[in-house]
Amino acid sequence: MMKKFFALTLALLLVLGLAACGGPAAASPSPSVAPTETPAPTPTADPNVRTRVNLMVLSGPTGVGAAKLLADNDAGLTVNDYTVTVAAANDEITAKLISGEADIAALATNVASNLYHKTGGAIQIAALNTLGVLHILERGGPTVRTMAGLKGKTLYAVGQGANPEYVLNYLLTQNGLDPAKDVEIVWKTAEEVTALMLSGEAKLCMLPEPAATALVAKAKASGQADAAVSRVLDLTEEWQEVTDESVLTMGCMVVRTQFAKENPAAVNAFLTEYAASIDYVTGNVEEAAELVAQYKIAPSAAIAQQAIPGCNLVCITGEEVRDRIQGYYEVLYAANPASIGGSIPDDAFYYLP
Repeated sequence: MMKKFFALTLALLLVLGLAACGGPAAASPSPSVAPTETPAPTPTADPNVRTRVNLMVLSGPTGVGAAKLLADNDAGLTVNDYTVTVAAANDEITAKLISGEADIAALATNVASNLYHKTGGAIQIAALNTLGVLHILERGGPTVRTMAGLKGKTLYAVGQGANPEYVLNYLLTQNGLDPAKDVEIVWKTAEEVTALMLSGEAKLCMLPEPAATALVAKAKASGQADAAVSRVLDLTEEWQEVTDESVLTMGCMVVRTQFAKENPAAVNAFLTEYAASIDYVTGNVEEAAELVAQYKIAPSAAIAQQAIPGCNLVCITGEEVRDRIQGYYEVLYAANPASIGGSIPDDAFYYLP
């Protein structure tokens, strides 16, 4: 009996030993948890891949070229994920750049230089986007045919403290007039100038595109013969007459220097997408006009369609930026150093992709 007991015990130990040598048995799935298949990922953009960029553009010519980019961004088709703000004035944008709330933004070129000096190099110019867009307009039949013809007149104008003011003052001076004495210049917003011209309270004004086109169209729509408004001077042509090789470069895109250092791929992607947007706007005017109106960069698609050809849209990047704008800055500096912040920007001002 005892022998049988030891034999059984030995057999049991051998079985347990062999089981241990074979490793643990595979666990059976719990009957309370049913196996499931992992669903296929949906084809949406990964926010960890698309760099988030706070982008600000201006209503008016410097914003017109961005219309297709804004539409592509809303459709999720852009490399970057843009949060877009359309601002009415340069000072709205400079405040956001200083605070770090804007990463890439449109500015007047002289404002960009001022901000570069003011912040000790906290922003860089990444692209030129707008050349000359300023016009002198007159209500009720042209009596002014030259800059000298503005002597003794009252001129309602936009852009005090930005390119329009300095361009106007320079052209008046070059034509023998003292801006402080010979012409009464009244600074207003584009909306105020338009209202004054339509009411007849103002007879002469200076406006950029697309505001100039909007004013002409609204005056025509009024049906009053004496309310007709026409362009009498193209300030791009006037500039070319009194300067040698300087190009009237009104608008640009800037980037925060720190953002560019941390996100060079995102900045370069923006420049590529922005250039494509400008190409689309200039090559597909009717379709682009709808987008310009949709994003409230111009008051209506009809006005945008008329204005786009005169907005002088470009996308100049890299070393060519300095080559194109240097002469303009030199003219502004010679006329009024304060107009560009006291000195011509150094090489660090220019972002090179």
